[in-house]
Amino acid sequence: MDLVFRDVSVIDGSGAAAYRADVGIDAGRISAIRREDEARFGDIRLTGTRVVDAGGLALAPGFIDMHAHSDLALLRDPDHSAKAAQGVTLEVLGQDGLSYAPVDDRTLAEVRAQITGWNGDGSDIDFDWRSVGEYLDRLDRGIAVNAAYLVPQGTVRMLALGWEDRPATAAEVTTMKRLVAEGLEQGAVGLSSGLTYTPGMYASDAELTELCRVVAAYDGYYCPHHRSYGAGALQAYEEMVALTRDAGCALHLAHATMNFGVNKGKAPDLLALLDRALDAGSDISLDTYPYLPGCTTLAAMLPSWATEGGPEATLARLRDDVTAEKIRHVMEVDGADGCHGVPMDWATIEISGVSDPGLAGCVGKTIARSAAERGEEPFVTARRLLINDRLGSTILQHVGHEENVRAIMRHRVHTGGSDGILMGYKPHPRAYGTFPEYLGKYVRELGILSLEECVAHLTSRPAARLRLPDRGLVREGYRADLTLFDPATVAAGSTFAAPRVLPTGIPHVLIDGRFVIEDGRRTDVLAGRSVRREPARAR
Repeated sequence: MDLVFRDVSVIDGSGAAAYRADVGIDAGRISAIRREDEARFGDIRLTGTRVVDAGGLALAPGFIDMHAHSDLALLRDPDHSAKAAQGVTLEVLGQDGLSYAPVDDRTLAEVRAQITGWNGDGSDIDFDWRSVGEYLDRLDRGIAVNAAYLVPQGTVRMLALGWEDRPATAAEVTTMKRLVAEGLEQGAVGLSSGLTYTPGMYASDAELTELCRVVAAYDGYYCPHHRSYGAGALQAYEEMVALTRDAGCALHLAHATMNFGVNKGKAPDLLALLDRALDAGSDISLDTYPYLPGCTTLAAMLPSWATEGGPEATLARLRDDVTAEKIRHVMEVDGADGCHGVPMDWATIEISGVSDPGLAGCVGKTIARSAAERGEEPFVTARRLLINDRLGSTILQHVGHEENVRAIMRHRVHTGGSDGILMGYKPHPRAYGTFPEYLGKYVRELGILSLEECVAHLTSRPAARLRLPDRGLVREGYRADLTLFDPATVAAGSTFAAPRVLPTGIPHVLIDGRFVIEDGRRTDVLAGRSVRREPARAR
């Protein structure tokens, strides 16, 4: 054997009780597991070319980040310790209906401008792909961790009919269905939507159902950022459950939170809704991050009509005083659909990043505070920032509820997702801390989940959703994507004040049996590749 970890506490990802064992790795796979409780264990210890005495450490499958925004970061940053150091061995990209494949030259330029706040403007990236398959091929040249991809519905709609707020024609729906099918045939695992982001939010339920029928035919799943996490959140969840039930499609609810004051204490209502659907036969899962604030772009707070036509049209409306006043009224009085139907509380909106370094003085301050310092109304401050930063500013939105977070993470179909935006001067700490935060705070300190149960949430459950037959469990024959951590010390290092600090208590992370993190340090190994759905024709 190439490598043996001796005397580890195996937390195998199934939820079963931990056990002590030697674990052997050969040719990138788990080749042998010798349990301490087996007869004659002491006489037949595993041996290999390299033996690591891992007594006191837990060995688990590598963690799967079900909601990541590393679409360009994996290409830009070979180190990628933000995820690797957390024990993450697989990320799911293409989230919230907006990413970089499939595209043509026009839509590539538009999507780069729209999600600069998520991923940077991409000026440092050679966009030598246009299709989903070509993007996955680019990842296969070598990346820090593995990556799966969702076809982004908003980008597909850009390709088919641009940024128009109107129903798609039958011919345009046919085009979108073809684009989704091509992405799935090329290896994507499903379809994502951002139904509070333009232009994806312009799609009707009938249009989305047609796309989900394609996803179902390829045994993929639909991952919506649904139409509201604030006012009307429960109805928005119900809409997604009904839509996918009608389409016969598996559903994975992205960052399934219950935020804003109107939803305080309402997590049990969401979970009851999901339980009824699950008991009736629906295939549903969800992901969450173990923090209260959300994170997105400041431009995402705008009403959808103000963003029709794309970034340049949005900026033109903001520059026009009459139109800007209409935008202000919708945001502050009515509640914009971009802010989930809730009137804007500028004291909850903290600037976390800007594209223009000259605006760095805004970072770490709420819009309300910056406005007070300038002696002006908050919308004036926000409008100026949107224009001067060309919509590239990112925000933390402080609207979460701890009791909702805890209740949802206990659910039987829960998985972990960081929703980590790595750009900005002061990113959300979830980008660097989600997985150790679960293990340190919510397992060891608070006891919300047992260690074995939590590991199952982060490994085998997401692997099952992704239909990966040889990942997510510590089993002989499975891929040696593994994380070794100390249950007594594992903790997130990142905080809201210092969000880029790496975690502690995770000394070793392996992908395909190769050390990506060794003795707590990032190696130069680029063992990650695209993880593609097995080629299959539509049913």
